[in-house]
Amino acid sequence: MAAGKIISVSELNIEVLLNGISVKKRDILYTIDEKGRKRRFEVAETSGKTARAIPFDSVYGLRRGMDMELEEEGLSAEYSENALGHVFDSYGNLIDGGQLENSRTRSVYRSPLLMSEVETGGGILWTGIKVLDFFAPMEKGFKMGLLGGAGVGKTVLIKELINNVYKGFQSNSVFIGVGERSREGQELYDEMKESGLLDKISMVFGQMGENSMARSKAVFSGLTIAEYLRDEKHQDVLLFIDNIYRFVQASSEISADMNRMPIENGYPSNLESMVSEIEERINSTPEGSITSFQAIYIPADDMTDEAVQTITTHLDGQVTLSRRVAEKGLYPAVDVFHTRSSLIDIEKVGERHYRLVETVLQYLARYEELEEIIAVLGIEELSNEDKQIFYRSRKLRNYFTQPMSVAENFTGIPGVYVTIGDILDDVEGILSGEWDDVDEAEFFMIGTYR
Repeated sequence: MAAGKIISVSELNIEVLLNGISVKKRDILYTIDEKGRKRRFEVAETSGKTARAIPFDSVYGLRRGMDMELEEEGLSAEYSENALGHVFDSYGNLIDGGQLENSRTRSVYRSPLLMSEVETGGGILWTGIKVLDFFAPMEKGFKMGLLGGAGVGKTVLIKELINNVYKGFQSNSVFIGVGERSREGQELYDEMKESGLLDKISMVFGQMGENSMARSKAVFSGLTIAEYLRDEKHQDVLLFIDNIYRFVQASSEISADMNRMPIENGYPSNLESMVSEIEERINSTPEGSITSFQAIYIPADDMTDEAVQTITTHLDGQVTLSRRVAEKGLYPAVDVFHTRSSLIDIEKVGERHYRLVETVLQYLARYEELEEIIAVLGIEELSNEDKQIFYRSRKLRNYFTQPMSVAENFTGIPGVYVTIGDILDDVEGILSGEWDDVDEAEFFMIGTYR
């Protein structure tokens, strides 16, 4: 349907003079260029007889006077079981060379669930990973931040979560790559294939080298697939977003090109509503849930950055992976002092679990102090009580390592799934001194000790 003509072209958007047809925000316009290619655009704003639209790829080759048409449907993504085992771009197109039969799509824009539709207290989602279930348990529908740079085991942890949740709940996962390196996406795809997990996950990528539009829309497409698994398949879905900050960054670039007044640090004035639109779609219903792990880039290591603060206000906890822990050969390399969950509450996990977490953190904090003392004076100078704390803490530190099923080909150690009851029993045993005469090496890379 003829919509109008291009009257100006800038780096990230075009302006279209409309011919009287009704066009609204998020409609799709397109034109056919001189090489016969279909060039698509999403309407960002309208004003009288003009509309400004963001290109799906680039503005290269566009010129004033080109005719614009209106697509009948807006941006849509696969909304069926076909999405599993495949990789999509931000606009719902397959990029893994495969084909979809009986494809069914749905608009990537959807209103958040009504309060009456949201299920709170939908039960704890145990992962079988000791350090997570003990220090940062998750409830269905939780939003967890995942902090950690390259080389600290983030991908292995993600793969193990996918593996364990599928084993425990027969549920699938969705991975959304936003503004990350294409190499990392290819590595994840290859590793999922080698691990036999590819058919349990759907992946959506808006890569680092792509324009702002592609990087800002990947989250919407991935969420649509996750909502299908929750609402149609009634599953407890794990959703991974790597990296949620890049979504904000891409949206900021678009806003700046549209000459909208920014707030501090160049972020758009609608930062809060923009993030809320994403986060409020991640929730539980009585039939299923979406539980998310969201990697967050911290610009200049500034936790007070407006975008970081806006994102973290929506989170129910965070898991921090540390290079310092990884260098000691302790995997998963979780920094327990910077890992938290709102579920660690007497009313939610029970007094036993809560008190054990409290005691373990006290032991490990004292252990770090004792390490410095020992480095100067030697262990002989410690009191008997401090020696006891020191040795038990080393056992605890080793105990929270765990062989991963997805890393079995590399380690030669079969992966294990550990129940929360066994974790609490073992931790209680170490703290009570039941195994004071056991060498700390016996607790390294095991499942349960009993």
